[in-house]
Amino acid sequence: NRLYPEDPEVLYHTGRLFGNFAFLTMQTLAQVAPGSVWRHQAAAEAFESQDSYDLAVREYRTVLQLGPGRPGIHFRLGRTLLKRSQQAHSTEDANNEAAKEFERELELDPTNANAAYELADMHRDAGEFEEARQLFEQALKYYPDFEDAHLGLAAVLISQQKTQDALPHLKKAIALNADNEVSWYRLSQVQMALGNTAEQQKAFAEFQRLRTQKSSQQEAARELFSRSEVTKQKLDSAVPQ
Repeated sequence: NRLYPEDPEVLYHTGRLFGNFAFLTMQTLAQVAPGSVWRHQAAAEAFESQDSYDLAVREYRTVLQLGPGRPGIHFRLGRTLLKRSQQAHSTEDANNEAAKEFERELELDPTNANAAYELADMHRDAGEFEEARQLFEQALKYYPDFEDAHLGLAAVLISQQKTQDALPHLKKAIALNADNEVSWYRLSQVQMALGNTAEQQKAFAEFQRLRTQKSSQQEAARELFSRSEVTKQKLDSAVPQ
């Protein structure tokens, strides 16, 4: 792997070797400590990665019974509940349940930027912009290079008619990842609101370029090999196709 770091065949076999080693290690864990908090956490993470959300929820709740103050578990449970509700197109009650888990995580660990971000995004979707702003800022306080938090905060500031304040967050998001079409579209919105026609046209042209070059096949592969730890910022439904 060190001699051929970009060779597809080498990468494939390396992945298989590490995958087999991980499987054997987890198998040993299940044999020597079947009732341990570690075994249940490993099972929860495995079920979550397989989109088996009901089983993952059960295992995460078992982890919390065994270790109520275990860091990160309320966040993982909240994420799983959120993804389960999205998968099933379920009601607002399911989202409220997820929000409570994010709140519990922040009570245990206020520095958990992911939990603050998820809760902020839920407030933004509900039109509760001031609560969303405070939570996005909390996420960025502990994780300054959090791309999606910069994008989320910018969206809130745009909704609050504070476009000048949104501008540095969009520029930071683009500095972190220049290939995100959402950043360029929101930047074009801000530049238009500020009356910067040339900059608005430049940002919108880059948005269109990125949108055109994307293919469904590329996106499917990206989803398969790049599971996101948080809900990604998306384009508004009113964005021109």
